[in-house]
Amino acid sequence: MREEIRTARITGIWYLMLAISGMVGFLTLHPQVYISNDAAKTLANLGDHETLARIRLLLEFAIVISQALAAVWFFKLFKDINHTAAWALAAWGTLNAAAIMISAMAMGGALGVASSTHSLEDKVIMIEILNQFIRNAWGVGSIFFGLWLIPMGYIVISSKRMPVWLGRVLIIGGAGYLISMCISYAGIKGAWIDMLVIPATIGEFWMISYLLIFGIRPSPEPSQT
Repeated sequence: MREEIRTARITGIWYLMLAISGMVGFLTLHPQVYISNDAAKTLANLGDHETLARIRLLLEFAIVISQALAAVWFFKLFKDINHTAAWALAAWGTLNAAAIMISAMAMGGALGVASSTHSLEDKVIMIEILNQFIRNAWGVGSIFFGLWLIPMGYIVISSKRMPVWLGRVLIIGGAGYLISMCISYAGIKGAWIDMLVIPATIGEFWMISYLLIFGIRPSPEPSQT
């Protein structure tokens, strides 16, 4: 049991690193460098704020690494509880990391374009293309991120080794991610779409807190007849 709690807490550390790097990198710094639908402004930011852009790229690396390692440690934690669901969780988490890796490559390319000797017009065109790669890598990655929350929640509910409502919130949150991405790619717009991922955010921070504070509950004793 002590080893399981240790594994749970290491899993929580990687998950916490994923959350921090995602909030600082994607939510805070990204809009300061990469301006949606304005490649010229993005190009100017890459030149004028190169240090900030490189920090943003390093945080993208941190997202990829922490996501991949969180997926591996979740598999280690859950494989003896439900091997199939643990495998699905790890696979979909790794695929999300791979999608974000495409975004990181596009960011590296954008920095290269900004410092190149191409004409301004060519640079703006290339930055727009790379910006589309970044945006859509995150869009596709969100699908896999939603998917990895569903088996995570299922394991929690079926094993009863964490609060059952934590598992339910994770499943609802995962479904919310999938629905929001499908709606967005269908061309539907609205501030209400962002509300669909709120349960996922609640579930993630609940899971991180539980892993770090409590770890995991002991296996339930088999009922005797």
